[in-house]
Amino acid sequence: MLRWGILSTAKIAVEHVIPAILNADNTVITAIASRDKSKAGTLAERFAIPHAFGSYEELLASDLVDAIYIPLPTSHHVEWSIKAANAGKHVLCEKPISLKASQIEDIIQARDKNGVLVSEAFMIIYHPQWHKVRDLIQDGSIGSLSHIQATFTYFNKDDSNMRNIPELGGGALPDIGVYPIVATRFATGMEPVTLSSRVKYDKDFATDIYASCCADFGTFEMTMYVATQLAHRQEITFHGDKGWIQVSAPFNAGLYDADTVTLYNANHTHNEKFRFPGVNQYKLQIEAFSQAALSGDPSDIKKIFSLENSYKNQRIIDAIYLAGQTKLWEDI
Repeated sequence: MLRWGILSTAKIAVEHVIPAILNADNTVITAIASRDKSKAGTLAERFAIPHAFGSYEELLASDLVDAIYIPLPTSHHVEWSIKAANAGKHVLCEKPISLKASQIEDIIQARDKNGVLVSEAFMIIYHPQWHKVRDLIQDGSIGSLSHIQATFTYFNKDDSNMRNIPELGGGALPDIGVYPIVATRFATGMEPVTLSSRVKYDKDFATDIYASCCADFGTFEMTMYVATQLAHRQEITFHGDKGWIQVSAPFNAGLYDADTVTLYNANHTHNEKFRFPGVNQYKLQIEAFSQAALSGDPSDIKKIFSLENSYKNQRIIDAIYLAGQTKLWEDI
């Protein structure tokens, strides 16, 4: 069993990751930490976690913990990922693990120096719907892929929310822009060559609230828009010359009670729906990471989202910001 420590009492930990660890087959939570020890104690009691610490440093120093889950504000991800790795702990850090690709190189160095596993928490790649999409593209079900269209939006104007605070790493691109890019790269196995973009900022928050992007992957094009001040919507389609694939809840799987991948043929005379009811992508992520950490087997490690993969993804985000400023196509 991999022994987990939770670094903070963040909402995503409480609602998704702690329950996932408690329900996983190969894990146990042994400790939780908060700078407010009473908060850690409250959650420890709620989830029957044996130990509660009043500082992050205490958790990292504990020999009761093998792996650390980091759901801190984005601006703290690099610092605490490196500190956890230097403490000899495996690390699963919420996305985005950094705000610049260059920072990921520092995390890679700490990972390699200490011989630990470090991964960015992109839970979507563990969901079977994305493996189905990848298989459908690879087996030629839609013919030659030509275009991908992705959308991810929600509405949030709460000035106290970290997504609207630039000092904490807020913004549409760090929060949700990463998902269409990860999904496209995972499903196709391809990398973009160049891109153009448009980025809008909130005049009060000074965070990006809208970004659109057109990315050239060589043999196909991906267009997307993400926004934090539009009505909620998410969808992604993969369009080929023989058909197209629609993913109804690509990122928050289970939303609208629809974990559904639909394959349409060219003239809509034969459509197939692939459903994935009751799948918990957070649990699958935890089990895959824990198995890789416990076994050290390269075949298990290959299944998790690597820091090298994170680096490639963040380079694309960096290029979107740059192209939004220059109004030019930017190489990646």
